[in-house]
Amino acid sequence: MNRFGNQFNISLFGESHGPAVGIVIDGVKPGLLLSETDFEADIARRRSGAAGTTPRKEPDLPEILSGVFEGHTTGAPLALVFRNTNTHSEDYELFKKIPRPGHVDYVASVKFGGFEDPRGGGHFSGRMTLPLVAAGVVAKKMLPCTFSTSVIEMGGSADPSVWPSLLEAASQEGDSLGGIVECRISGVPAGLGEPFFDTVESLVSHLVFAIPGVRGVEFGDGFAAARMKGSEHNDPLAPASSQGSPLVPITSHAGGVNGGLTNGGEIVFRVAFKPASSIRKPQQTWNIEAGREDTLVCPGRHDACIALRGAVVVEAAAAIVLADLL
Repeated sequence: MNRFGNQFNISLFGESHGPAVGIVIDGVKPGLLLSETDFEADIARRRSGAAGTTPRKEPDLPEILSGVFEGHTTGAPLALVFRNTNTHSEDYELFKKIPRPGHVDYVASVKFGGFEDPRGGGHFSGRMTLPLVAAGVVAKKMLPCTFSTSVIEMGGSADPSVWPSLLEAASQEGDSLGGIVECRISGVPAGLGEPFFDTVESLVSHLVFAIPGVRGVEFGDGFAAARMKGSEHNDPLAPASSQGSPLVPITSHAGGVNGGLTNGGEIVFRVAFKPASSIRKPQQTWNIEAGREDTLVCPGRHDACIALRGAVVVEAAAAIVLADLL
C-alpha cells in the first residue's frame, strides 16, 4: 500500500493536482535539529526548470505539522505537507478516453473502477517523489553515511557533453529520453540487512522500484557479473587501518553487499529510468470512448528525461532503507 519500513517508516498521501502532497514519518530519532530550511538543498535538486524538465514550477515549501518542537524532533510522528499551487488539470481530460501508452492511466482505471484521480497522474504521479525526498532528508540526519548520486547516462550516452544536444533533439521531435542514475554511499557500517527476505538489496530495490519510471536496479557489477569469473568478481578483504580491524573489501564488485548484508565498503548501485510516457510525438493507440484506434498527442507539461530529477529521489530511497535497518 502506501506504507514502507518497520522501525523508520513512511506513509505517503496526496495527489498531483489535489490540494497537497505529504508524508508521515514514524520512528524519527528524537533530538535532531530540524527546520524547513533543512529541506531546501535536496528539494532544489529535484526542482524543475533545467533543460529537459517539466515547465511546471511549484514553490515546494515544506510545512511541518507535527513531530518538531523548538527546532528539534520529538520522536513523535513527523508530518510534512507540500501545497500544490500550479495545476492545469484540464490537460488530463483527454486521457480518460485515450489512455497514454506506457502510462498507468488504463490500468489504474481498471484497478480502481474509474474512481481514481487522473489529474496529473494522481497518486501515481512523479510529484509524489517530493515528500519522499523530504523523508530522505530526515533519514540522512540519522545516518553516519555520505551520499554521492548523479546521472551517469542519458539517451544511451555516458558523455555529458552531448546530453544537451540529445535533449534538444528529443524535444524538437516531441519525444523523451531514458537515463541511468548511480548512487554511492560511504561510511555504511558492516552487518546491516535482515536475511532472508529483508536484505539490503531487496529493501533498496523495493523502494527504488516504487519511484515512477524506474525499470531496473543493479548493485556493483550487476548484470556484468554474469559474464565474469569468480576470481574476477570476488572482493578481497583487508584491514581498514593499521590496527587490523575491521576488515573491509578492497574492491567493490559486489557493490558493498555480501549475502544481503552491508560489508563495510562503499555501497554502489545504479538505477535505470525509462523515457517518460507523456510525449508530444503522435502515437497510435486505442480510443476507449470511440471504440477504435486513434492518434494521441499528449498535452500538458512533462519531463523530457525523468532521470534528471530522479537522482535525489534514488538517494532518498536508499537513505530511508538504511535508517530503517540501522
